[in-house]
Amino acid sequence: MKEPAVSADPTQVLAFETDCHIFDGCGFPAPGLHSFLFEPLVGNADDAVYFNKTMLLALLGSIIVIGFFWAAFRKPKVVPGKLQMVAEAGYDFIRRGVVYETIGKKEGEKYVPLVVSLFFFIWMMNLWSIVPLAQFPVTSIISYPLVLALIVYILWVSLTFKRHGFVGALKNFTGYDKSLGAVLPLSMTIEFFSNLLVRPFTHAVRLFANMFAGHTLLLLFTIASWYLLNGIGIAYAGVSFIMVIVMTAFELFVQALQAYVFVLLTCSFIQGALAEHH
Repeated sequence: MKEPAVSADPTQVLAFETDCHIFDGCGFPAPGLHSFLFEPLVGNADDAVYFNKTMLLALLGSIIVIGFFWAAFRKPKVVPGKLQMVAEAGYDFIRRGVVYETIGKKEGEKYVPLVVSLFFFIWMMNLWSIVPLAQFPVTSIISYPLVLALIVYILWVSLTFKRHGFVGALKNFTGYDKSLGAVLPLSMTIEFFSNLLVRPFTHAVRLFANMFAGHTLLLLFTIASWYLLNGIGIAYAGVSFIMVIVMTAFELFVQALQAYVFVLLTCSFIQGALAEHH
């Protein structure tokens, strides 16, 4: 049986043989971990430092987000134009709908730039999944969500110690409540590990897992559409292609939702750090 080939071309996203169809004697080239690996564009994989497709997309995404807001607000007008209106709507949605609602206006105002930046950066990284030629969500590589979650984690921990002091921070992290009586030591141990170890991990994995799964499904139906284009399989290819369209529309929703959930949890962590312990 003919084995599917994995392309070494870093621009090849769908990593499968273009001449492989059903009834041709070759197996279905299912997507796998190889679909998330890219050869370096600059340097070699064995080098300590190299530059690949996901890094390029992250860089371009940062430039796009910064460029969009710079173009929208470099000459702000009392009566905004279309670009400024869109930028203001997005900024105001995160400021009022996420930051103010979670942290409060007085405490939350200083964190609005951070939360807005996180939301639009993550959203852009997710959107690359459906952009032609790019077709890959950067956040489906675990290192990117981990770094973002680490930034939030450091902010959360430092704010907790700054607001409550050393003893107060420990009470905050461990959920200290003397009314628990004999189960207090067990409760504090569980809360400590949950807050300081599990929480940042789940914060990153939630974003990563959703984008990884979504991209895998898109790949699955896209490759299947091509693979079935042969003989009677053409009828099934049409159904598979409809699923590509459906999954693309669904991914548009999930991409925005996951960016929203990430910043909502970020604000929840900040609010917990600032709240008085009872």
